[in-house]
Amino acid sequence: MTLVPPNRRDFFIYTMDLKTKYGDTALIAGASEGIGAAFACELAAQGFNLVLVARRIEPLQMLAGRLAERYNVRSRCLACDLSGEDAAEQVIAALEGAEPAILVYNAALSHIGTFIDHPLEKHCQAARVNMITPLKLVHGLGGRMLDRGRGAVILMSSMAGLQGSGYLATYAATKAFNRVLAESLWYEWNEHGVDVLACSAGATATPGYLNSLPAKTSLLAPAVMQPEAVVSECFRRLGRQPSFITGRVNRAASFFMQRILSRKRAVMIMGDNTRKMYRL
Repeated sequence: MTLVPPNRRDFFIYTMDLKTKYGDTALIAGASEGIGAAFACELAAQGFNLVLVARRIEPLQMLAGRLAERYNVRSRCLACDLSGEDAAEQVIAALEGAEPAILVYNAALSHIGTFIDHPLEKHCQAARVNMITPLKLVHGLGGRMLDRGRGAVILMSSMAGLQGSGYLATYAATKAFNRVLAESLWYEWNEHGVDVLACSAGATATPGYLNSLPAKTSLLAPAVMQPEAVVSECFRRLGRQPSFITGRVNRAASFFMQRILSRKRAVMIMGDNTRKMYRL
């Protein structure tokens, strides 16, 4: 990944001195590329030391080296399969008492295609990566934030989770869980110094998305954003609202889908678009 320096104008729009408000260490799960690496770059630019978590250690170490050279910050790299039954416990144990001030959960697993054609274990694996592991991390690390009276949690959700999404059934369901969890905890925790935010991203130019070779389908197809733009929006909205949809075009499309169309029609459009995008 090429490090893209944060947009300074955006930085001054949302800056509230995050280190003073929350602390000086951030944990990013799913940090090796795409949005997770963009979070790492932005937080390093603000002087945070990092705990970088992903399945493969080599990309994390390469990213950590670039961040140290550019921003003079320290990064711990933890290789962990986040689909494991005890993945969250492994991550928390590896912290050895360290107290992340910000938790960003970006890791996600999506199996595209008809629900029944994927083995059950693949659906369970996606549920663990997308839902169970972040639930455990939020419970474990969020509890410590509450004890300290400050902290922040950002859960990456998806526009696929705003309604049923054919050919993405398990992924969409888990992303709906993340959004509702974050919104609920925003209400519970915002008076105790802990900010929680769900970011419902549309199509984003991550390696995973680009490698899936999606076709453009219609005017309602998601606008592709850059990871840095998604991260910038997250920090502008952190502490101000429980959840949001990235990008003006995505928000306009969501308004049309959620407020104008019937639920049935919205589900049909999502399924039709996914089928066309991936030539199913």
